[in-house]
Formats: sequence, structure tokens, C-alpha cells
Amino acid sequence: MKKIAAAAAMVLCAWTLSAATFAADMKGNWTLAPSQEAGQVQFGLYIRNDDTNMQTNSDWPVGAFQGLDLANRARHDVTFAVVRDAGRFDCDGYLNEGQGAGFFRFTPAAKFVSDMRAIGFDGIDENKQFAMAVHDVTVEYARQMKSHGLTHLDTDKLLAFRIFDITQQFIRDMRAEGLTATDADKLIAFRVHGVTPAMVHEMRKAGLEPSEDQLIALRVHGVTPKFIAEMKARGLKDLDIDKLVALKVHGID
Repeated sequence: MKKIAAAAAMVLCAWTLSAATFAADMKGNWTLAPSQEAGQVQFGLYIRNDDTNMQTNSDWPVGAFQGLDLANRARHDVTFAVVRDAGRFDCDGYLNEGQGAGFFRFTPAAKFVSDMRAIGFDGIDENKQFAMAVHDVTVEYARQMKSHGLTHLDTDKLLAFRIFDITQQFIRDMRAEGLTATDADKLIAFRVHGVTPAMVHEMRKAGLEPSEDQLIALRVHGVTPKFIAEMKARGLKDLDIDKLVALKVHGID
């Protein structure tokens, strides 16, 4: 489990480097470009100074950009804002044929830290608050995750939940397949390694009853229902989970 937690922490480390420098000056550059996803745009935020070099670039919903007219394809100056529970991004710059760049300033929301602390998520400094604004960690989302009785769920893991798209429906679907799905670290690992409710269902159809750790191991080593059927077709018997993983580890396909 320590390895799982460490893997998730790698995603968050960019927001915690040079904290004192970053917290003092929450401004930088933004870029915007078309996305392959309908209703989304690629939005990047960059902060660079003597001690810090941070960036994020991901799909954001078009509706999040207040005051931005993407229908205007001509080159023009723009001023817009993105307002989220954790804070506000005020941006200015230009767009040309749906692409553009400019400057932003982030203003943390005054009540966000106290609202999150009241739910049970503390230790939110300005850097984590910025990251929570970027990934749209809302107070309501925090309440939802808290309501599922998860263990090891702290502030950093809540942010990882949002980054890896762990939703209420994902938790419910995993539990519907017979898993306890209560360990925050394992839920993150499921998303990191691609363990889905459909995979759990297919493994059980193949006659296996894998634990949560075994599901992760099966996914990591590429043991699929097709692979299991192929091994059985070759006459291999008593194929438990450890043997199936061992076959993959030794390159038997």
C-alpha cells in the first residue's frame, strides 16, 4: 500500500515544490486550444519564477469560462474568469481561431479552507487551494466522498480522487460487484491501473474471486479474461490468480 500511496503522491508533487515562493505570487500564464472532446477546450496554466516551474494542461468545460466568446474566430483581446469553490482565475490575453494565450491571477476563496476543515479536510495551504481550484475540488465533492466511509482519505488523496475521476458512481459500481471499496489508496490504484467494475465482473465470470490487491496485480501484469480462456484451452488446470500472474511474469502468452 505504501507503493500505491507513493504513486498517487507523484501526481501531486508539482503543487508542493517551492511552496513559499509560489504562495507569495499566484499569477502566471495561460494557454487555450481546441480539444478533441466535445464541449471542452485545452486550458493550460503555467507559473515560472526563479525557484518554481509548474504547469498543468487539461480539458476544461467551455461553460467554465465566464465572458469568453469562442464563436469569434478573428484575432481579438479577451478578458474572462473561471470561478470555482477554491478560488477565482482572472485572465486576460488574446484569441485567434480558437487558440490563445495571456496572463492570469488566482485569488483564493476566503471561506474554502474553513468549509473544508469543517468536513474534515485540513492542511490546505495556498498551493493546495490553487491545485484544488485547477482540478475543481468542490466542497460538495468533499462531502460526497466523506459520506462513503472511506479509510485513509485525507486532503491530498481527495485531490488525487478528483484528478483520477473517482466519483460516487465509480464507488457504488465497485461495491455492486462485491468489493468493499473503502480504502482510498486502493480506489486511486484502481483508477491508475485501469481496474473497472466491468473487469471485476469479467474476472468473476471466468471463475475467479480476486481480492482488491489481486485485481490490481491482474491488471498490472495484463491478465485478461481472454488470456485465462487461452490458458484453459491449452489444457492448463488449477489456474488460480497467483499462477495466472506467474504465467504472465514469465512471458507465457
